[in-house]
Amino acid sequence: MAERDAFSASLPPRSVVAISGIMGAGKSAVAQVLAERLPRAAHVRGDLFRRMIVSGRAEVVPDADATALDQLQLRYRLARLVADGYADAGFIAVYQDIVLGADLARLPGRIQTRPLFVVVLAPSPDIVRRRAETRDKVSGYGAWTVKALDDMLRRSPRIGLWLDTSEQTVGETVDEVLRRAAEARIE
Repeated sequence: MAERDAFSASLPPRSVVAISGIMGAGKSAVAQVLAERLPRAAHVRGDLFRRMIVSGRAEVVPDADATALDQLQLRYRLARLVADGYADAGFIAVYQDIVLGADLARLPGRIQTRPLFVVVLAPSPDIVRRRAETRDKVSGYGAWTVKALDDMLRRSPRIGLWLDTSEQTVGETVDEVLRRAAEARIE
């Protein structure tokens, strides 16, 4: 219990931790373990809102059309509302999704909860490629390449805490997020 209380000081109740990165960066695993370590937390999976569209879903691919981009913005909006809702109810909402480029820059203005913590997982492309080859779930890259997504990530604005997790386990990454939460905090 003392460990959880110590973490509460760096990530207080009624806050949101937004975790971003490309596919295979470890967002889901890190968000889940982080939420499990906190005294009262919810794990908000952004991709769940994409998968809820049963028919008429337009996937975001390179050169995506307006329908796909509108659905991406809907996904972000719904995830933000859910994260804000959990935080309003006294939870720490750990929201994870692929949020890059201009969308990452807009994220602090869209999530209403404060404090807000932004963490970007940025392992090397070679590590991401290796992880994708060994994971049980389908990578979902489709038309995307690791290089294309990594290029988008590296061109994204440097907000919050950016971590090169290439040589870290999930537990080590969570430890670092908790230890360096002040660097992730957005006012």
